[in-house]
Amino acid sequence: MALELRHVIKTYREPGGRVFEVLSIEAFRVGDAEQVVLVGESGGGKTTLLNVIAGISTPDSGTVEVAGTDIAKLSEHVRDRFRAQHIGFVFQTFNLLPAFTALENVLLGMSFTGRGSDRRRARDLLDMVGLSHRLSHRPAQLSVGEQQRVAVARALANQPTLLLADEPTANVDLANQENILKLIRDACSREHVALLLVTHSRDVAAQFERVETLCEFNRPKASGQQAVGSRQ
Repeated sequence: MALELRHVIKTYREPGGRVFEVLSIEAFRVGDAEQVVLVGESGGGKTTLLNVIAGISTPDSGTVEVAGTDIAKLSEHVRDRFRAQHIGFVFQTFNLLPAFTALENVLLGMSFTGRGSDRRRARDLLDMVGLSHRLSHRPAQLSVGEQQRVAVARALANQPTLLLADEPTANVDLANQENILKLIRDACSREHVALLLVTHSRDVAAQFERVETLCEFNRPKASGQQAVGSRQ
């Protein structure tokens, strides 16, 4: 199983002291190499959920297993290393480093695992996303669609178990939206990587076999109520 959530609660404390529950998920799973699209409205907890799955933040309670490891129980340092080795992330805003070339951005993504950089794999990935002729170009010299392709190559650089994609077509024009989706899906299939893609677009969701709606399995309590199992 690439991803399994069980009894996950995530709360935040509002300025007035009330507890605001963002996530309350009994169970959610993504199988090995499975491709899932998650639909949710703005403010519905999509980004919080991705951050919990990626180990960027931890839940108040519950388990978050990626490749069989409960990352919620890892120390911050170990969690960061685990994320670098097992989880790829395609951000809505790409998050490429402007001073580095396309090739260097992919190589940098490899450097956080402790395994060292594989220049040949970085080149192969950029070739796979159609950018073999743009290796030495910096983000400002690339189109928006090309920047997104670099971001996909970087996310796959460490052969992750799970790829998380946060609104990956939000900054791409409609003409390129389908191309980017196909690129991500084909790349994950080729690399045998599970995909969880988050979007608010029904048009994007329609291209996936498994479509989940966040509000159907995330049932947070109303603001101001104390969540069971949450820490003070």
